[in-house]
Amino acid sequence: MMKRFPLMITFAALLALSLTGRAEVIETDVLVFGGTAGGVSAACTAARLGKKVALTEFSKHIGGMTSGGLGATDIGNKAAIGGFSRAFYRDLGKHYGKDEAWTFEPHVAEQLLLADLQAAKVPVFLGQRLASVKKDGARIVEIAMENGNVFRAKSFIDASYEGDLMAKAGVQYMVGREANSRFGETLDGVCGATRGHQFTFDVDPYVKPGDPSSGLLPLIQNEPLGEPGSGDRCVQAYNFRLCLTKIPENRLPIAPPPDYDPKRYELLARLIEARVKAGAKTSFSSFMNFSMVTPNKTDNNNSGAFSTDFIGGNYDYPDSDYATRERIWKEHENYTRGFLTFLGSDPRVPQNVRDEVASWGLCKDEFPDTGGWPYALYVREARRMLSDYVMTEKNCRHLEKAQDSVALGAYNMDSHNCRRIVQNGFVRNEGDVEVGVKPYPISYRSIVPKAAECENLWAPVCLSATHIAYGSIRMEPVFMILGQSAATAAVFAIEDNVTAQKVSYTKLRDQLLKDGQVLEWTAVNAPQSALEIPKGAIVLDDDTAVKIGEWVPSTSSSSYLGQGYIHDANAQKGGMSVSWTPELARAGEYEIVFVYPPNADRASNVPVSIEIAGSPAQTIIVDEKKREGRRSLGKFSLPAGKKTTITVSNKGTNGFVVVDGVFLLRSE
Repeated sequence: MMKRFPLMITFAALLALSLTGRAEVIETDVLVFGGTAGGVSAACTAARLGKKVALTEFSKHIGGMTSGGLGATDIGNKAAIGGFSRAFYRDLGKHYGKDEAWTFEPHVAEQLLLADLQAAKVPVFLGQRLASVKKDGARIVEIAMENGNVFRAKSFIDASYEGDLMAKAGVQYMVGREANSRFGETLDGVCGATRGHQFTFDVDPYVKPGDPSSGLLPLIQNEPLGEPGSGDRCVQAYNFRLCLTKIPENRLPIAPPPDYDPKRYELLARLIEARVKAGAKTSFSSFMNFSMVTPNKTDNNNSGAFSTDFIGGNYDYPDSDYATRERIWKEHENYTRGFLTFLGSDPRVPQNVRDEVASWGLCKDEFPDTGGWPYALYVREARRMLSDYVMTEKNCRHLEKAQDSVALGAYNMDSHNCRRIVQNGFVRNEGDVEVGVKPYPISYRSIVPKAAECENLWAPVCLSATHIAYGSIRMEPVFMILGQSAATAAVFAIEDNVTAQKVSYTKLRDQLLKDGQVLEWTAVNAPQSALEIPKGAIVLDDDTAVKIGEWVPSTSSSSYLGQGYIHDANAQKGGMSVSWTPELARAGEYEIVFVYPPNADRASNVPVSIEIAGSPAQTIIVDEKKREGRRSLGKFSLPAGKKTTITVSNKGTNGFVVVDGVFLLRSE
């Protein structure tokens, strides 16, 4: 049974404090702009280090995506997470009666973050929209809000997703994708070939099929692919992370948008028809990723070629004013509501899908201010600072190493699709990247501007990174870590009367380590195997296999054999395989166990074949959605020597095929 966390501070109390209706002048030591989880971490850290702090947020809620629907935490590697961030997930664990919780309900996350702010005695000012920034030379003196409030401070931290304070302070930044040539990268710019979340069936893009003169269907962009590797202003797609339930007494229907028109989703209808014609199993999960954050609640994410990502709908968002962002926000909501309405009601959708959609609804006990709709739009990427140190693909690949680490990045180099265009007469998505990494250091210099631009500002969320490196860094646990690091530096800058660029890294590092941060990735915190394997088993990891096709390495799961695992990016079906031919010292009866990190987007029909010399191959079908993460393939009488081959294929599979390894256990 879940334990209920006692809410120590109410939203209503915060709202009463921050929306009084009269303009104020607030003087403080550290001003944190942006009530994201990274902003809360920064504010609490500065307060606990003895400084007067104020936290401002443009919306009416704090926590950003952590409390806004992203309840299935993107981790990368838990061992890389320390400090305030790790303590937060342990507090979540206490709520649910566990040591730690990495999946959770949005309202619980908001309660915990509010309680942290109360414990640190941090005043929170909601509904604060930035109007102007006043500087004295290279130092910010004060910022003014549209409602007349003025905030004066010695140190400023921009912890927003958008980087508005950074931009208005005159700090250089980047938006979109850089050309690969700019920073010596290979994955940043336009993708020549996009495998992930792709149309695996040929779908005609024209209003009148086969007739380009009839124009393109809605939700397709009329532009060429462009030169692979070139830069552009395209931003990876945003979406809402929905929290759904099937429990009738807690379920709210998902209303259609005011201007719902099924013709807008003609592309989706054609994709469904192509799937059905090809005999592909089609269900609700074919179009959305379901992660259960509790037994009865989800965190739903984009999945596949056509899903909740509103591809191309966000290009104007990073540099826009608040009114334009509100419009874009609403357009994303209407797109998503229309998408779900179409799946749940249109006669061209198979009945089983319509029935399944109808069984789900928004949660009455989540996001009550907005009728169950998430408070936060998932702004995966907006502005990114351009400082003296730019985090790039080279850092993620360990080709370069930052020597002034203030956090570890550990998630895949991950970009959602940026465009939906026509290639060779059919619809194709462009821009998805999923390339695994091992934990790597993030430079202190990447969270501070160039000295000539601003001396008392830190940007731990819109930090200095290329599109592809930011795709790895941009995870909520890392933002909390960087927020703590930025706040610690901001306090030291005040105490030592130095600029952000001149803070002693040695002093900063010592304090961060004292406060539980993890700043280096070593053999001590990188165990060779996080999975429990029976004693005496013969372990065959994925890095010892013979691979056919372009398998993608990853470390996103919380546990795996060795240093990671691989997946097929849900592409090139029938063209990819992994095989082992172990050399057995002794003949005998062996149990063979296949190991995989489970998830809702995995294939449920992965063929694993066992071929023993002199006998026909046997094929076992593995459902990688199942939580066990391992499947016994049976017991086999195996000869000594290299006479047994175990092969995993992605032929005919209906989702991501993930391979971690196998182990063989001999019966004594």
